[in-house]
Amino acid sequence: MAIRPAMDRMRESVFDIIGPSLPEKSFLDLFSGSGTIAIEAVSHGAKKVSLCEMDRAKAKTVFKNVSMTEELGVRIDCHFMAVELFLKRCKGKYDFIFMDPPFPYRFREQLIQTVSERDILTECGTLLIHYPHEDPLPAQIGKLMRSDQRIYGRSIVDFFKK
Repeated sequence: MAIRPAMDRMRESVFDIIGPSLPEKSFLDLFSGSGTIAIEAVSHGAKKVSLCEMDRAKAKTVFKNVSMTEELGVRIDCHFMAVELFLKRCKGKYDFIFMDPPFPYRFREQLIQTVSERDILTECGTLLIHYPHEDPLPAQIGKLMRSDQRIYGRSIVDFFKK
């Protein structure tokens, strides 16, 4: 079973940027893979953390990985379904939403549009999306505007805010 971890350098850099703002905040990890990003959010103080991963074959690994956060008093809510379906059903709001779709994925802009339309991001929240530099995103998608962009080799992380 192949589990695609986020690039270490990118992950460290992203958490250097958002980490000081995470204590007591909510965090959603989409296209979660092994759960590494959600676990990192808990280690930086996030209190309400959810993840979504489509591949149910990864469930055993994800549950094993996220169980360690219970020692910190945080239970990560795990959802195993298509991210698109999760976003359509999502009733909560999150302070941070991190998307790391596989690089061949072609519906990034639509996902951000769904977050905007469904108002899943809190008023002062931040949506982060990791994607290949060959597939640029517009600076505004729905009610969300790019507020920052970081480049890591051939990949980019965009930060969107309302």
